[in-house]
Amino acid sequence: MNNLASLARAVRGPIILITLGVLFAMDHFGPLPFWRTWPVLIIVIGLMKLIERSSHVQQAQQTNALPPGNFPGGLPR
Repeated sequence: MNNLASLARAVRGPIILITLGVLFAMDHFGPLPFWRTWPVLIIVIGLMKLIERSSHVQQAQQTNALPPGNFPGGLPR
């Protein structure tokens, strides 16, 4: 398992909760109401999914790579 993918999955929930808390704090204490800042949650979720998928693609490319000079089926060069 790719370490970056594992890390992204492990911190997804806490990052979303922290983002939500910051947005509610900005609603309560700051000049921006929550209805204007909630799209930030969608952006954060999208970025987390993008990191997960890109790390899965890198892992798939590394595991599907053939050693130099070998062909599938055992045919020599």
